Amino acid sequence: MKNLLLTSLFLAFWSCNAQESESYVLKSVNYEELKSIIQKDDGKLYVVNFWATWCKPCIEELPHFMEVNELYKSDPNYKMILVSLDNVKAMDTKVKKFIESNHLNVDVYLLDDNKKMNEWIPATDKSWSGAIPATIFYKNKKKVHFQELQMTQYELEDIINENL
Repeated sequence: MKNLLLTSLFLAFWSCNAQESESYVLKSVNYEELKSIIQKDDGKLYVVNFWATWCKPCIEELPHFMEVNELYKSDPNYKMILVSLDNVKAMDTKVKKFIESNHLNVDVYLLDDNKKMNEWIPATDKSWSGAIPATIFYKNKKKVHFQELQMTQYELEDIINENL
């Protein structure tokens, strides 16, 4: 009976932790939907990183982004979002597997209108060449910073601290 109770407690604890670690959104959106998610007038600083599973510099910087996210995630005025530029067909396989194996515990939106990139890239930032990774910071519907290419953990923290 004691072993049954211990086993039950272990399974309950394990399932709670498993649910916690999978607490992210993975959803396919178009650019207009993405804008409505990241450009809100709610006082939050949105850190929006464009990346892909096939992009080596993106993969290299994501652990730093997750470390920084751990520092700020409890702040009600902060939210990190990842925007995958992978093919939408890879969302439930390659992208989901990458998210889980790399413990990306933030919302991930897969941009499904990459064919319109010549419209939404300059609309996002006129200086953006389209190279990734790229990170945009929004607060109260306004872009407060844009950085094309990799960021260090310290650069990311500095920009967040300046704008929180």
